[in-house]
Amino acid sequence: MSSPPRIVRIGEDALLCTLTASDAAAPGLPLQQQLWQLCARLETEREALSLLEIVPGMGNLLLRWSVPEGAPCPYAALKKHLGTLWQETPQGDIAGHTVEIPVRYGGDVGPDLNDVARHCGLSPDEVIHLHTHAIYRVFCLGFQPGFAYLGGLDTRLHSPRRDTPRLAIPAGAVAIGGSQTGIYPLSTPGGWHIIGSTSVRLFDPAATPAALLQPGDTVRFVKEAQ
Repeated sequence: MSSPPRIVRIGEDALLCTLTASDAAAPGLPLQQQLWQLCARLETEREALSLLEIVPGMGNLLLRWSVPEGAPCPYAALKKHLGTLWQETPQGDIAGHTVEIPVRYGGDVGPDLNDVARHCGLSPDEVIHLHTHAIYRVFCLGFQPGFAYLGGLDTRLHSPRRDTPRLAIPAGAVAIGGSQTGIYPLSTPGGWHIIGSTSVRLFDPAATPAALLQPGDTVRFVKEAQ
């Protein structure tokens, strides 16, 4: 049975539900899968629970509510309900989409590929091989619209963030930071190592959903001919 979640109130209209152990650096895939199951259950109760937002994170969940003026605050009831729901939520995967992302590696679009290779004691081609032969899961979205935190990076590619972050990373940059890999949907400052680039649009505000990748999706990187 899962441990009871730690639930705290955030501001006037939100709560944060933490599901990992207090000393856990990052959640494992089984716990994250259970979190996705919990979010799916909450979606079916969104109206009844007056939920405005259901936002899964890395081993945690943020809920925002909206109630009519003068109505009682739902925090206490929601906290109790969440504790019960988490214990009832089954462990198991969800049926996400599989998305292939074509990537151009190295050169001008992957200026940190050689640095990652040296850090990992590999050749650039070995880095590309390991990066394209892993199967990734979207743990959650965050940082900027459409940015997916991907679990599943080969441990041989784990690399600490850059000592000096860049002031501008172009949209479509494929990068490695710590134990994760990801794609920058929009131009932004950032400290991950850029190893390649994709032309795939990760975020489109006119689309439904606006983000191409969603929690639970499977991602595969495919090397483009150069």
